[in-house]
Amino acid sequence: MSTVSTRRPPAAGQHPGAPGRPAPAKGSPRQPPRAALSRPLFDPLAAVRAAGDPRWDVYLTGTVFLDIIFTGLDSAPVRGTESWARGMGSSPGGIANMATALARLGLRTSLAAAFGDDMYGDYCREELEAGEGIDLSLSHTVPGWHSPVTVSMAYEGERTMISHGHEAPPKNAATAYDPDAPECPPPATACVSSLVPGRAQEWIATAARRGSRIFADVGWDETGRWDLAALAELPHCEAFLPNAVEAMRYTRAETPQAAAHALAERVPVAVVTMGADGAYAVDAGSGETATVPGIAVEALDTTGAGDVFVAGFVTGSLAGWPLADRLAFAGLTAALSVQEFGGSLSAPGWPEIAAWWHRVGSQEPGCRHYGFLSRILTDCSASRPPRRAVPTLGFREREG
Repeated sequence: MSTVSTRRPPAAGQHPGAPGRPAPAKGSPRQPPRAALSRPLFDPLAAVRAAGDPRWDVYLTGTVFLDIIFTGLDSAPVRGTESWARGMGSSPGGIANMATALARLGLRTSLAAAFGDDMYGDYCREELEAGEGIDLSLSHTVPGWHSPVTVSMAYEGERTMISHGHEAPPKNAATAYDPDAPECPPPATACVSSLVPGRAQEWIATAARRGSRIFADVGWDETGRWDLAALAELPHCEAFLPNAVEAMRYTRAETPQAAAHALAERVPVAVVTMGADGAYAVDAGSGETATVPGIAVEALDTTGAGDVFVAGFVTGSLAGWPLADRLAFAGLTAALSVQEFGGSLSAPGWPEIAAWWHRVGSQEPGCRHYGFLSRILTDCSASRPPRRAVPTLGFREREG
């Protein structure tokens, strides 16, 4: 299971800048406008919301990619040959995976990101804002900057990705940010981030000082040092959620469980994900531990599964659930996501979770970890089918 997407375009100066592009002429084909969808039919935080709470449950920031996903490949592509995929989908990716997963679980989500002023950027913005109800008031469109793109090929239960993009202009560039945008970060109950070794993210410390609960994972350490001291924001985190390989490298532990206990000496809650083998968590304050096995599913595409796991854990944490229930819920949401195309639009909502519980979870003896859902899913009704990845963008509206 992967963790929060850490794909980011090369730093400015590493590649030639994208050439300037004139503004599109009026009448250029764009995604047709679409009314915003209603809020999720189930609010997992209803019982704990109080007057004076921040407007946003979760704030996050990062790079939005356009993801193009090929599935149904029998094997890895071979040099000099042409491979045909049996399935294809497109969807917003990168930080959009996490934002969409949070929003579909009913959390009021605010995202600050740069969008290209190309058709890919229009598509991603509309999917997130109008389609998923994510607040983009802190986001901005950069003239002449093209959207980063990732092509993902899923086969044999894994995926290979190829990405291209250029870092968005810095904040002090005259055309980069909307001068009327509110200050970042906004007050939020929680913030989610991916820690980067040796790369300070000052906004995390600012958010923590304002009272936001910080949840974070980490990407692959390209320096090869695997030094926890290089994760400057780790002391601000309430929960740290690396995968097993990352956790063991950072702690020099021999097992994921031992790594989780070592990390619990640094953060209040340490969670180590183990892919198909489930996850293990340690609460440093109470000494409580929890473990849940993986759920056996036929995986179509694992893109974004780690993002969905983190979103599930954040949801349960903000709702005040016990550690074991949070861990089980996170694993369930991740398992449901890998059965669909793409990272963001594969994320499940409450109707899909309820459907799984009534169809499978409540019937299988091996699903005892999920019994808490019978207490939670008392006010969750069916809704329109969730939006999924599509093979192409911008179908023209048919006349008549």
